[in-house]
This record gives sequence, structure tokens and C-alpha cells, in this order.
Amino acid sequence: MFDAKESVLPNGIKLITIKKDTQIMALHAGIKIGAIYENIDEKGISHFIEHMLFKGTKSRNNERLNVNLETLGGEYNAYTDNGSTVYSITALWIELEKSLDIISDMLMNSIFPADEIEKERDVILSEIRTNKDDIEEYSFRKTNELAFKKGPLRYDITGNEDSVSKFQRDDLIEFYNRYYVPNNCFISVVSFYEHEKIYNLVLKYFGVWKYKEFSRNKIIVEKNFPCKKVSYKRDIEQNTIIYLFSFYGLSEKDELALRILNHKFGESSNSILFRKLREEEGLAYDIYSDLDLSDYIKTLYIYTSVREENIRDAVSVIEDCINKMKNEKVNFNDNTMTLMKKVLKTAVVFTLEDPMDLGNYVLHQAMRGDSIYRFIYDIEKIEDIGKEDIYEVARAVFREPTIHILKRRS
Repeated sequence: MFDAKESVLPNGIKLITIKKDTQIMALHAGIKIGAIYENIDEKGISHFIEHMLFKGTKSRNNERLNVNLETLGGEYNAYTDNGSTVYSITALWIELEKSLDIISDMLMNSIFPADEIEKERDVILSEIRTNKDDIEEYSFRKTNELAFKKGPLRYDITGNEDSVSKFQRDDLIEFYNRYYVPNNCFISVVSFYEHEKIYNLVLKYFGVWKYKEFSRNKIIVEKNFPCKKVSYKRDIEQNTIIYLFSFYGLSEKDELALRILNHKFGESSNSILFRKLREEEGLAYDIYSDLDLSDYIKTLYIYTSVREENIRDAVSVIEDCINKMKNEKVNFNDNTMTLMKKVLKTAVVFTLEDPMDLGNYVLHQAMRGDSIYRFIYDIEKIEDIGKEDIYEVARAVFREPTIHILKRRS
């Protein structure tokens, strides 16, 4: 369904090129290091370094670097997640070589100016404090702290005020030099260029980057601690309820069935939770479920916010919906199954059509060591999913939750 080629450069960079009939090019460069690989005293350092790569290189100061990025006339961005740090540029096809020049300079030659570190430290601390004021972010953080005792999911990707305040320039440079190496770098390019052309351009700008041995920290995989806890916060208008389930060891077929279940249960605007909690009972405005099938993560959250007098009823409705799903009381007729499969197929086609989404997807598949064609295989396999598979995975996943209720302190 798309013309792709995977290559490995002599220095170890993994390159995925996708030839597509488009006037847009999408460049993604990922370093396979993120929050789950950090030591306890490094929490937030991957995110801090992501910010600092925009602050100057050996040949470009902060101002010149950002002017060069703006001059491309497209979009540039970066993000840190649990497993990786990714830098991206989407622009007209004629900007590919300039984009490779800039991104290679950032990844290989960043210098971490001391004054810029202090400025960015304040920015990140402000981001952390802002999240404390966001009731939704705050509730998820408290739930994770309750659910996990040792594993990395206990901690925010941005770190905390204590860890971010302690990072010194030497700490950032040491971490950067340890993990920002070509054999830990993955690049995807979606454009109308031939594969060989892109390979040669990437080799031109990244070829001098020297291979270097490294190892990532071993990841602690931890199942959520099942419990129910109420905590309190002043100056909030709504009260929140979060259910957290974690699960490991599901088969590929089980995970595909879980994606269908999640869409029906809480992801769509016509989900079971939405219809029961909002449309029928009028207990909440915001209600959704969130599924993460990333390596070492495997979590499903249910979130809603309600008035204090509606907490008990909302919990009762959520429990009832879960039990009906586990006990096969939710009717998955042929029309329902067909619709849910169509939704997932549509999402795949959207990814295929959008150069930026496609580039981001294949980048992460490569970093996981999985096939870049996985979502196409899933389209074929989804036809084999039946309602009995959904009930079975519901019973496997919807068990022993961490339940956190945040109430307004009077």
C-alpha cells in the first residue's frame, strides 16, 4: 500500500524512506531514549535535552537555529514520550536537504549554552507547575503515583521540580553524549524522492557521526497496585474519577480485540460510557477511556469529572458498564462489529494519506523493532476478530483496578 525501503547506514542509523506522490516532505528523527529508561535521579532529563537541542549548536546560535527552522516555511516540532525523543520537520519537498542539514546539526553538535539552560529550566518548571493546576493532569499523576511503586510509570515524563532543579550542565551533556549516537538514531523520510536519493542525502549530513557503543537501563515492568483511594485538593470546581488497569502478555490478536473494545467502550463519542454516564444519566460532561499498547506500558485508563454529589452514582455506572462488558451483556451484533472494524480501517487510511502521520508511525515501528507494515497486516487480521474475542479480552483486562477519586477540599 506504500513504497517503502529500510536501510542501515554504515554508522548504524536506521533509515526508512517512503516514496509517495506528494509535494510535502515529512522528516522525523528519533533517539530511542525516553522517560522509562531514566534512573531515579534522571527523571525529566530526556525532556530537558529535547528542549536544549533548539538552543544552539557549534555553528548556529539559538537565534540563527530558530530563524533557519522558521525559514523552511513549514512546521517543526519535538516531543519526548516514555520510550523516545523525536524531532520532526514537515515542509515543501524542496526543503528536505536544508531540513536534514538542520536536524543533523542539532542531533550531533548541540552545545548546551549555560545561560540557555537556566532559561529553559525555568520554562520546564513553569510547565510542571501549570500541570499541577490542570485538574486532569493532576489527577492522572496522582493515580500513577498510587498505582506504581518502583516502575517508571510512577513519574511524569517532564520530571518533577526537585529533579529538574538539580540538573547541571555536565549532567545534560553526559546523558546527551551517552545516548545521542547514530546507532541509537532512527530516521524516516516521506517524500516523492527516490530511496537512493534520500539515502545519499542522509549519508551526506549524518555520515560523519561516529558509531559508539551504549546500553540503555533495564526497564522495571510493574503491574498497577489494585486499590481505591480518595484524595483532596483545594480550589477545584469538579471532582475526578480515574480507573487504571495494566496488563501484560496479551497476544497480537488480543491487543487488536482490545482496540475494538476500547473504541466501543470509551474512546468514541458514541461509546458505552459516554451514552450511559452523559447522555442517559447526565452525570458528567467529560468521560473517556485511553488505551496505550506501547512496549512496557500496556495501560487502559477511564476518566471522568463530576460534581461531588454525583461521585457515588458515577462510580456505580462505570462499574456496571465494566461488569456488563465482562459478563457479555453488551450486544455486539454484526452491524456493530462491522462499524468498529470500519473505524479502525479508516484510521489506518488516514495515517497512510498524511505524510507526517505516516512518517511518525513507521519511525516508532522501527524503534520498537516491529514491522512498518503492521497496521496493514492488522486490517487483514481484524476480520478474524469476533465478539467472543472482545468479551475474553475484557475479562483479562478489566480486573484489579487502581481507582483514584479526587475531591474538592472545603
